[in-house]
Amino acid sequence: MRFFHLSDLHLGKHLHHYNLKEDQIHILKELTDYARQLHPDAIVIAGDIYDKSVPSAEAVTMFDGFLTELAAIRPVIPIFMIGGNHDSGERLDYVRKLLDSHEIYISGRPPIKPEEHLRKVTLQDEYGPVHFYLMPFLKPSYVRNVFPEEILEDYTDAVGKLIQRERPDYSQRNVLVSHQFYTGNGQTPQTCDSELVQVGGLDNVDIVTIKDFDYVALGHIHGFQQVGMPYIRYCGTPLKYSVSEADHNKGLTVVTLKEKGQLPQVECLPLHPLRDVKKKRGTLEEILKEGREGDGVHYVSVTLTDEAELYKPREQLNLVYPWLLEVRMDNDRTRRRLEVIEEAVELRTPLEMYQDFYREVHGRELSTEGIEAMGKLLENIKEDC
Repeated sequence: MRFFHLSDLHLGKHLHHYNLKEDQIHILKELTDYARQLHPDAIVIAGDIYDKSVPSAEAVTMFDGFLTELAAIRPVIPIFMIGGNHDSGERLDYVRKLLDSHEIYISGRPPIKPEEHLRKVTLQDEYGPVHFYLMPFLKPSYVRNVFPEEILEDYTDAVGKLIQRERPDYSQRNVLVSHQFYTGNGQTPQTCDSELVQVGGLDNVDIVTIKDFDYVALGHIHGFQQVGMPYIRYCGTPLKYSVSEADHNKGLTVVTLKEKGQLPQVECLPLHPLRDVKKKRGTLEEILKEGREGDGVHYVSVTLTDEAELYKPREQLNLVYPWLLEVRMDNDRTRRRLEVIEEAVELRTPLEMYQDFYREVHGRELSTEGIEAMGKLLENIKEDC
């Protein structure tokens, strides 16, 4: 069985002050062309379909067009999608029953009542059934009422108990679709500026909860990578959504499941954005020359290294780079200025400030147990806000 693994479309997103509508329509068309050409057995979208929980009409229209084009392919390709932390689960579930009839299976929100369960859809191939479990983004507080007589210790506990109550038959092939921050086997995913990841790792889920699946299709992290095991994977975004992703090679993840017991085959097919995201460093003269030679068509972050004062550098760059994202200066003068600022301002997290407060009041350091307890308390406060 071969399927596409997509995630984090972030439809409606802006890159700095630029609307990415044209870029997103372009890349959705390329994904649709791949679907027509390769005709996979399924398409998985692992959350963050939209960039905001209340998406713009423009973003909804884009996704409607994407689904309409995919649904028109014959034979029909089943589509599985879940809600991510940027999505509104209720909005995604709005026409769920209608879309089921077109083999478009949505799970916008996790179970919130004891009688509710993770959505499971089964497909068949020459080796037998493949069970797809759809688990949208969740926090422990979201699923607390599913376990009225139990205490959910953390994100790992919440995810693990939700999976356990489904009792997957691990003698058959199972695929989990999930949108969380997973860690394990000493590995933490490489993150980017465009992701929302809890400082201190309080939202991480240990892969011990999902290691028995045959493939885990993850969303949330924007770079293509595995986590601990070769079959537990983030596919990454189809486009670069921050300057920190400039060095990424974006692509379409294609997964082939064979018979039970064999590792899935994973390949990444190239995607070709309308405009790339690039970082440039050098003197103003050097960077202007590169733009005139062809790089002016891309989104560009520029770091200027000139020591001399420059006359309206942004205006000069904008003439050559119409998609200019930002202009930074890095020379001896700016470095000295930054050193002074860094000495004057030290940013502290709420947990670090509490540790300072505890040390001042009690005259000793907060214990490891105290740090963990306060970290969980701060996370619960954040969830309830």
